[in-house]
Amino acid sequence: MAKLGRELRAKGVDVIDLSLGEPDFNTPTHIKQAAKKAIDDNWSHYPPVAGYPDLREAICAKLKRDNDLDYKPENIVVSTGAKQSLANAVLATVSEGDEVIIPTPYWVTYSEIVRLAEATPKLIKTSVQTGYKLTPAELKKNITDKTRLFIFSSPCNPTSTVYTKQELRALADVFASHPKIFIISDEIYEYINFVGEHESIAQFEEIKERVIIINGMSKGYAMTGYRLGYIAANPSVAKACEKLQGQITSGANAVTQRAAITALLSDLRPTQEMVKQFELRRQRVMDLVEEIPGIECAKPEGAFYIFPIIKSYFGKTDGETTIHNSSDLTMYLLNKGHVSTVSGSAFGDDDCIRISFANSMENIEKGFLRIKDALAKLK
Repeated sequence: MAKLGRELRAKGVDVIDLSLGEPDFNTPTHIKQAAKKAIDDNWSHYPPVAGYPDLREAICAKLKRDNDLDYKPENIVVSTGAKQSLANAVLATVSEGDEVIIPTPYWVTYSEIVRLAEATPKLIKTSVQTGYKLTPAELKKNITDKTRLFIFSSPCNPTSTVYTKQELRALADVFASHPKIFIISDEIYEYINFVGEHESIAQFEEIKERVIIINGMSKGYAMTGYRLGYIAANPSVAKACEKLQGQITSGANAVTQRAAITALLSDLRPTQEMVKQFELRRQRVMDLVEEIPGIECAKPEGAFYIFPIIKSYFGKTDGETTIHNSSDLTMYLLNKGHVSTVSGSAFGDDDCIRISFANSMENIEKGFLRIKDALAKLK
């Protein structure tokens, strides 16, 4: 959708982008200054594959400060973005014949990395009625002797769901009875939380050694282009990820690593100010959604997306275009409304589309007006 939007803009069309999962804020000044200093200080040589020791120490300090989790540098591997961290973790833990449980809706990359590892993604559908959260009963029912891995995110992309401590405790109790299953906990949206403190499933000691935390700098620090992610995992998993990475990309960008140390150890006021803006946009988006008939939408608990159910528009037409599914609707909104969104089928739920509010309030207002007008033409 981003590519198609750029192509339309190149033709002179004014397209409002509500598709990208990227903060629209610039990287805070103190982090940019740290990156500039790193260049001046000649951090221009090959870094260690797993990351500079002082960066890994900083990640451990962050995990203790923000999550009350105790890790050592040997538990940490730094990568070129959280996506590489995720790929490392999947490739290090599963192989052909293994099953990987993924609650849906889910971030599109989860299932594809599992397939790259020649394992089988087992997609378990959740619904808006359960807050798009997997219940312990559903988890237990879907575990087999082939289950090797479980992948989920909280806050979630695309649903913006946030698991509570009690909900994670219930899932952890199930995993405690299945000691061969690893758990990948994608916590990249950790700081963008509108309903309380972030909770990590790694806090439960009986399963901590099997939890692989995925996190990074992109969302919470507005550092998407810097490309830095990391895992926190038991030393054997970390070592396996380091070996894999050493044969693919080697160490993450040296200058980015130095900037990340500053980001991790500085106060979080810039992040908190950014989240305040997201919260204001969230409320405005919910008000705007209520003005559009035929849409059901849960209020986001974290991240910066809404995931509205739009299936009431299936079968409708404006006389030129007939809507059969979420992909048709997103293309219709792009071509007729000049607003880019993302098809829910990409995330495992064709009844929905994903709309990002990581854009200015002005563009959000303009974009939703266009969406409302375009949908009103479907009969």
